Amino acid sequence: MTVWGEQLNPESVWQEYPRPQMQREEWMNLNGLWEYSVLPKTDAGPAEFDGEILVPFCIESALSGVGRRVSPEERLWYRRTVDVSRDWKDNAVLLHFGAVDYECTVWVNGGLAGHHRGGNTPFFFDVSAFLIDGENELLVSVWDPTSSEDQPRGKQDLFPHNIWYTPVTGIWQTVWLEPVAKENSIEELRITPDVDASSVEVQVIGRVPPSRWRDCVQVSVFDGDVKIAETRGHIDDSLILPLVSPELWSPDAPKLYDLRVELFSGQGDSRESLDHARSYFAMRKISMAPDGDGVQVLLNNEPLFQYGTLDQGWWPDGLLTPPSEDALRWDVDFLKAAGFNMVRKHIKIEPQAFYAHCDRIGMLVWQDMPSGFIQASEIDLEKRCTVQHVPEGGQKDVLMRSRSAIAFDAELREMIASLYNYPCIAVWVPLNEGWGQHEVAHKTQLIRSLDSTRLVSSTSGWEDRDIGDLYDIHNYWEETLIPEPRKDRAVVVGEFGGLGYAVHGHLWWDRNWGYQSYENVEELVAQYQKRLSRILFGIREKSLQAAVYTQTTDVEGEINGLVTYDRKVIKIAEERLRALHEELYAPESVCL
Repeated sequence: MTVWGEQLNPESVWQEYPRPQMQREEWMNLNGLWEYSVLPKTDAGPAEFDGEILVPFCIESALSGVGRRVSPEERLWYRRTVDVSRDWKDNAVLLHFGAVDYECTVWVNGGLAGHHRGGNTPFFFDVSAFLIDGENELLVSVWDPTSSEDQPRGKQDLFPHNIWYTPVTGIWQTVWLEPVAKENSIEELRITPDVDASSVEVQVIGRVPPSRWRDCVQVSVFDGDVKIAETRGHIDDSLILPLVSPELWSPDAPKLYDLRVELFSGQGDSRESLDHARSYFAMRKISMAPDGDGVQVLLNNEPLFQYGTLDQGWWPDGLLTPPSEDALRWDVDFLKAAGFNMVRKHIKIEPQAFYAHCDRIGMLVWQDMPSGFIQASEIDLEKRCTVQHVPEGGQKDVLMRSRSAIAFDAELREMIASLYNYPCIAVWVPLNEGWGQHEVAHKTQLIRSLDSTRLVSSTSGWEDRDIGDLYDIHNYWEETLIPEPRKDRAVVVGEFGGLGYAVHGHLWWDRNWGYQSYENVEELVAQYQKRLSRILFGIREKSLQAAVYTQTTDVEGEINGLVTYDRKVIKIAEERLRALHEELYAPESVCL
């Protein structure tokens, strides 16, 4: 167990505001102890409950207080009561879930509030019509087939082994209530910086009845306490705010600007404020440009080599859920101190506090879509050390059932919509190593239609399709392969390393796994330096633009992290790693 898990107070679990990019003052946190029951999937519902579960930790986790599996033939039920503030009686009340794995149905006081399918993205229901004065009953039903079906699930498996992990069932991110105006409210902000034009575009998406279409929105930009720009318009307008000599965001100087948005009607003394929200943004640009024989990846029109870790975000006590916000931030702070400027968030979507922290400290993020549609038994781990190329239309792609492909696209859309405003995100990665790889061209086009401001690594590793912005290979051999430069795409090593070092007393299983394993820290460091020398060679000679080392922490049976799974032992000190990494950002210096 981690130190944060050991110190956990069930009465104060995940207390920070869960939506950093659109904050309101009023909300109610529903994390804490709920009742739970596990029943056969076909049962109508529990007559009584089995005990208490600590939300937002999944039932399989130690921190949930339960620690049991739920099979695909079973259904997990949650119940709690809540006394909604009487001050909210004239408002619409939204019930938010950060993430629930996988199919979730919600009742409020016996009335069906809604149904959501997808285990990785936030959703909400307007529950106003079901609320009463006094105690209100919330009932949540969850079914999760995990690896018996083909939904996006990352590395969860009903039979964990090697690189496949414990299943996660049910609520695993914050549950909360929010009051908003019944007819006139801000629903979403879409913030797009334009570095070249020194401006920011803000679209305020809201709920306004036709009779109130002339109601106005006011958008203000603040640098600290100083207002530096302001404009007005209407709901759904694209509002452009020019900025004078704005400071740009980068890993070395992560400058953020505050944003305040107000929906109002009338003017002067008759002006009425209908809704308001706070947000923030950064002036930063992700792009590419030709460079000799290859293609460069640029940040703010300047080349920047991106070096990060494969970051899976698993925890021994909370599984997919970090034990606290401080725990979540610790991982990113460690990587920053160790001299990484990027993290590849691997087939997991984090609580939004993760991305807000990356914004604040200057950590670029490559965001994977959680993969699915493949049985763990179908993966040949030796194959992970190779590079393949199959043209688009080849026979290797999964033939997807239409409902599964639609479900994948729906979660992909939800992921991009929920994370669009976070400046740290530089690259979208829809497909990893052929795991459930399907319709690559369609996925690439879909992402670009949703977000044209970031790069797309259409297939990270294995079967490349000559599509997307990055030629992204994975290679775990000792002599890390560096591909030749390409005229059409930037070359990156999306995974390499995977050096195993078991720290006894800090292992999940007695039987562990790594690509290559070593017996002491000095041997580990020597092998790490050897692989870094190949990356440095790629920067100088092959126009290599980025690399991702596997991995941040040990995870269950994997012992190839820079830190143990419980975060109690750092295998290579931050200062030592930082010194080794400095040369990657100054490739004109001598070789390692």
